Amino acid sequence: MKKILVTVVLGVAALAAAQDAAQPAQGQPSASTTQAPVIKDPAEYNAYVGAIGQKDPAAEISGLEAFLTQYPNSIMKPQALDVLMGLYQQTGNPKVMDAAKRVLAVNPDSVKALVVLAFSERAAQKWADAKQHAEHGLEVLPKWTKPDGVSDADFAKQKTQFGAILESVAGFSALQLKDYPSAQKHLRAAVEADPNNVENIYPLAIASLPPSTPADEINGLFFIARAANLVTDPAAKEQVKKFGRSKYMRYHGGEDGWTDLLAQTASTPLPPAGFTIKPAPTPAEQAHNMVVATAPDKMDFAQWEFILSNGSQADQDLVWNAIKGKAVQLNGTVIKATATEFDIAGSLDDIEAKKADITLTFEAPIPVKLIPKDGSSLDFQGEPASYTPNPFMMTMEKGMLPKPKTAPPVKKPPVHRKPASN
Repeated sequence: MKKILVTVVLGVAALAAAQDAAQPAQGQPSASTTQAPVIKDPAEYNAYVGAIGQKDPAAEISGLEAFLTQYPNSIMKPQALDVLMGLYQQTGNPKVMDAAKRVLAVNPDSVKALVVLAFSERAAQKWADAKQHAEHGLEVLPKWTKPDGVSDADFAKQKTQFGAILESVAGFSALQLKDYPSAQKHLRAAVEADPNNVENIYPLAIASLPPSTPADEINGLFFIARAANLVTDPAAKEQVKKFGRSKYMRYHGGEDGWTDLLAQTASTPLPPAGFTIKPAPTPAEQAHNMVVATAPDKMDFAQWEFILSNGSQADQDLVWNAIKGKAVQLNGTVIKATATEFDIAGSLDDIEAKKADITLTFEAPIPVKLIPKDGSSLDFQGEPASYTPNPFMMTMEKGMLPKPKTAPPVKKPPVHRKPASN
């Protein structure tokens, strides 16, 4: 959504308002404009026509503000405020928000004012206000009647443009407010109105990814791939592709199919009917696959931990019965150690998190000089005795440490005696 879009459509609307207002004085309207408001006071009429007749926008703004000050109850006040709002927008004047509020004060359902205000509030990051005004604009847009002086084609185009702007503002603001259902609804409408506008497609992808539902997440993956195709800046394109690939792998469990999705979304703007992505296996399914693929005595500790934490009871029992009470030799990182008990991190994830997942107990106290320092790597032996699945902790008994390596004996050099004297 570009600022120039709002400026152009409001410029057309402002011109129409000005044309509507330029009616003959003294109650003598032309036959073709009998429904338009008429200024009966010649001085008031001349002040208004003089203001809107200025070719310089600054002079026109000044004239309209003077007119509104002098004639605060003029029948032309709504039109004057409309034109003034368009001029402030056209010149980039920050007073445009105040002008839009002044329009809404006399006409709370003014579509043009709601578009300007919602757009300006989005730019100012006033998300709640922007969302409120954009959604109100969408409510009244279908009831908006064509102004005099605007062709049917221009009015239809104008309504379409306004609708796209309002949907975009409402959706993006809802995303910032973490109102994901509203964000998805409005941004999807904006994308359907303009399928190549990445400024709506990328936020729609973000709104559709977790914490959304799995069905919404599939759409989010489609649109993040679509956004990766439409971003033109090379560095930004790589960032979006990297982000999308990571989200795809998290959902699918691998990167297979990601390249195909990128190719599909290059020419397909919206998810086709029946579009889906196969989800990754559940933790229980992954645990079962491990059991089928590898015998428990051939698994590493991280696999034991995963199965005993996530597997079905049958898979847990299969692994536990195979290792319980069996002496196993492992390596881990010491988290805390005393003479009778070591807390050890055995899996890579827990090593990185500095979190113990093994309690190793000894039948006799360990000599102080053999107690390892916290954070040190340790080879050890123990017999699995019990475990708790969540948070995972395995207790191993009959702990043993490798025997300290003794230095090889130093050979003493031979003692040479002096030769005996004859």
